[in-house]
Amino acid sequence: MARKTQEKREDLKLRLIEAARNRIISDGLANLRARDVTQDVGCSLGGLYTVFTDLDDLVIHVNSATLKVLEASLALAEAKDRTPTDRLRNLARGYLHFAVSHRNLWKSLFDHQPPAGRPSPEWHLEEHMFLMGVIAEPLAELQPDMYETARAIRARTLFGAVHGIVSISLEGRFVGLPIESLEQELDDFIVTVAAGAAAR
Repeated sequence: MARKTQEKREDLKLRLIEAARNRIISDGLANLRARDVTQDVGCSLGGLYTVFTDLDDLVIHVNSATLKVLEASLALAEAKDRTPTDRLRNLARGYLHFAVSHRNLWKSLFDHQPPAGRPSPEWHLEEHMFLMGVIAEPLAELQPDMYETARAIRARTLFGAVHGIVSISLEGRFVGLPIESLEQELDDFIVTVAAGAAAR
């Protein structure tokens, strides 16, 4: 009996995550409402709170699933034997393509803020850090003498730069770049950064 109850609970959890994900895709995070999600699933509002603490908890689980899709899209097996510069360029391109193709899900990763006084769970923060690891690998080849701590900071700096370029461009800010030229500009930016790192 307990096992059947747990299976039902897990099924409801997955259906709520999928419904919330679909709502974010179509309407954006700002328009996500618990009542809409539960209506889509066909359960009561109370049903959501038997599986998740609240709507913020549900969004964290949607974002977790999005991070897994992003991670898979950046695991470019065809680039593993290429130069560190090429691998960094492929990561930047992959990140751009993911952001363009999954814009609302991608924005949700950065727009969602947990309620004041309740930080994001540690397991979710660790999921966000996978990007730093895949950036740090080619950086280690470019600058093998760099301390691991300094390399981790450099990886975060590089990610912040690429994310910033992509973000302001997709938002249509006046300093942003046209989408059609963004990939080439990212390529050139990465080449410049990699050349500077290798020269040190």
